[in-house]
Amino acid sequence: MGKLVGRLTECEQLDRLASEVLTGASRVLVLRSEPGMGKSALLGYLSQRVADWQVVSAVGAESEMELAYSGLHQLCAPLLDHLDELPTEQREAMATVFGLGNGPVPDRFLVGLGTLTLMAQAAEQRPLACIVDDAQWLDQASAQVLAFVARRLVAERVALVCAARTGAGDSVLTGLPELPVYGLSDRDARPLLLDNLHGPLDAAVIDQIVAESHGNPLALLELPRAWRETDLAGGFGLPGDSQAIAGKIERSYARRLELLPAETQLLTLVVAADPVGDPALIRRAADALSVTMAAMEPAVDAGIIRVHDRVEFAHPLARSSVYRAAATADRRRAHQVLAEVIDAQADPDRRAWHRARATDIPDEDVAAELELSADRAAARAGLAAAAAFLTRAAELTPLRAAQTRRALAAASANVQAGAFGTVQSMLTIAESGPIDQLQRAQIELVRAQLAFGSGRGEEAMLLMLAAARRLQPLSLELARQTYLDAFSAAQFAGRLEEGVGTAEVARAAQSAALPPDAERTAGDLLLDAFIAITVDHADAVPRGREALAALLGDTDPARDTLRWLWQGCVLALELWDDESAYILSERHLQRARKTGALTELPLALGSHTPVLVFSGELAAAASLAEEARSVLGSAGIAEAPYGALILGAWRGQVRETKDLIDVTKRAATSRGEGIGVAICEYSRAVLYNGLGQYDEAFEAARDACADPKEMVAHNWAMAELIESAVRTGRADLAQETLTRLTRKAQACRTDWALGIEARSQALLNDEDAEPKFREAIERLGRARVRAELARAHLLYGEWLRRAKRRIDAREELTKAEEMFAAMGMEGFAQRARRELLATGATPRKRTVDTTNELTAQEALVARLARDGMSNPQIGGHLFLSTRTVEWHLSKIFAKLRITSRRQLRQALANHDQPIIGTT
Repeated sequence: MGKLVGRLTECEQLDRLASEVLTGASRVLVLRSEPGMGKSALLGYLSQRVADWQVVSAVGAESEMELAYSGLHQLCAPLLDHLDELPTEQREAMATVFGLGNGPVPDRFLVGLGTLTLMAQAAEQRPLACIVDDAQWLDQASAQVLAFVARRLVAERVALVCAARTGAGDSVLTGLPELPVYGLSDRDARPLLLDNLHGPLDAAVIDQIVAESHGNPLALLELPRAWRETDLAGGFGLPGDSQAIAGKIERSYARRLELLPAETQLLTLVVAADPVGDPALIRRAADALSVTMAAMEPAVDAGIIRVHDRVEFAHPLARSSVYRAAATADRRRAHQVLAEVIDAQADPDRRAWHRARATDIPDEDVAAELELSADRAAARAGLAAAAAFLTRAAELTPLRAAQTRRALAAASANVQAGAFGTVQSMLTIAESGPIDQLQRAQIELVRAQLAFGSGRGEEAMLLMLAAARRLQPLSLELARQTYLDAFSAAQFAGRLEEGVGTAEVARAAQSAALPPDAERTAGDLLLDAFIAITVDHADAVPRGREALAALLGDTDPARDTLRWLWQGCVLALELWDDESAYILSERHLQRARKTGALTELPLALGSHTPVLVFSGELAAAASLAEEARSVLGSAGIAEAPYGALILGAWRGQVRETKDLIDVTKRAATSRGEGIGVAICEYSRAVLYNGLGQYDEAFEAARDACADPKEMVAHNWAMAELIESAVRTGRADLAQETLTRLTRKAQACRTDWALGIEARSQALLNDEDAEPKFREAIERLGRARVRAELARAHLLYGEWLRRAKRRIDAREELTKAEEMFAAMGMEGFAQRARRELLATGATPRKRTVDTTNELTAQEALVARLARDGMSNPQIGGHLFLSTRTVEWHLSKIFAKLRITSRRQLRQALANHDQPIIGTT
């Protein structure tokens, strides 16, 4: 197979990718460049290179970015024969997405896993190549699913290769392996240009064209086809103007199209208006236009479109050129015809979208259809899809009152979906019509939600508080919910609030009377608990437990409880209720994923990650931290990496964590997020306590405890301050902090709280230390805080060593070291090893035979297999394909020198439960 001109290196890399897939691996690659540099040609080369594989493809289109999963439909439709091979939950989720079944909103991550499994099943027969062009124009849902799949492909015999423009809103692909595609060298560009010239051209002019093209091969191929003899000015002219290369190429296609028959231009425009490229749909549209399919042949001959299994354009710039060059009336006509021939029963949402594109004047029928589609889109694809339909519905609504209602709904949906740029335009529409007092208050509420979604500082809290006060005489239910949201904002502002904090919110909220018992929601009980906490923490505990019980008991996913789950997790952590915090934070994460609520997802990831860290599940916490980085970055949400900070501190990753703390603290301060400052200093204290650098730990812990009104972080930091203060000879401050800790622990009386209290008391009372350490170990052993239990063993062992009870000390320190090592908490593990050395013991070396270490991912797979999970169940739990699970198990068996699952339990016990590597 011949290589492309000037693309030897790129073609060799694609050849290598294909060869590796044939060995059983999976590979992902993103081709990235400016328009016209040859990405599509390289994708075409790969398609020919793997022609004997299964090859599926998709092309992103600007006109379809609002249609959720439209890109996934293109890519996976040929694979749906394998749908019945998927596990039930994945099959049902995929069936809902593809309109083959009715069901609740599918979890976005379940759709990702279903796509991964579908590809893996298809690749069982032949290797699979998934080729995506113009990935920067994929709809958000499809882009996130493909990014999810790309990061989990390991050993399925799948190649996923995407092409994306540089800097064109494709951040969802950030972090994936990339192949930059640069311009051709002058040596390669010159013959390519000369081969395409149809008249003489002066050598100096050729030099100038080659220089100005920057080696853009599409420009060198396509522009000469549009030049007329007069353009060449007898060999000395320089055709065209100074517009950008992409614009010149689009104009080249437009010129070619102008020379074609009117019927061809119209039918080509229809193809451009619906990127699916379904020949049957195009044929029906042609019939409706009284045009034959033969009218497409001149466009094929002109190199504008190609007809295979689908009707597609020779290059994405050809599509955009055809669509943009068409008169507005012609574009509307194309969309109208497509709306008429699309099956309203099979694809009502696509029909509604084309109807919306076919008009630019208000039309109640179209707006009403879009509003109905929004409900279906929310059920099928989440809030982002619903927001797009509601936005267009508001724009097309003729009656001002109805337009205000729809614009408000659109603004709210866009806030929840994280599409902040559209919110203000919808609010402007809402404000321009007749609005009543409640709607005006709701507009203020949306503005407050926008401020909270895009930044967590004091401004958001002030706007929330003002909106709640305005809503109070109009809707008590909505006012109380807004007061609860104001508490959330105040908690974020923390120490950086300027005169208005949680106490002010509590005073205002107290005036909004609690509804009668029969009408109370979990949200009402949460608000009541937070008000009480600001007055008297001990008195608030029974109310807090009542609120948590209500939230835990409400397992109906259809109920609108998403907004309460983060606040419930905060309350549980404030009350030292580890079990409730775990359940509620996990449920919050699941529901935020399921609904695609991108303003809730950062909160859910940020709360569940530290809960996993305390429980000792650091591999799972690391997965969430990476998810937060990739998913939130792709959505354009600037969320502070608080979960990653806490994880890095407990892991003992010194350089990375210190750098991240410094960057995050500066950013949190500039945004007015006081809670961020507290978490940064708490993380610094944990890091330095783990390293045994107690002076540095003390300074950080003291800063973390600076504001007792800061919930949760202050609780955690008190234990760090007590330990570091004792170790640096500041017993008075340690005792003062213990008094505050005891007051809270005795009010909450959970094993977590009382265990931390007992451990801290042991540090300050040498005579009573041993029974207190034992109490701490017993209590923390009953709680879901394995990390804190390991620290109790460590501190007890250190105390025993200083008491010269070396044998007893070795037992406790060995337990601590093994627990820390198994959890991946290397800083604390090293501290335990130093203490063991001081007892005369020789700790087992754990980093010599790194080839036999289990990675964090392998350790997790091994544990789940040991506990009886099947390969598909493990895949579902970890969002991996079954084939990747099999690949991990083969490596695990080799490292542990075993041959079956039955041997895992003993092998893991012999392998330090297990030793976890760093990758």
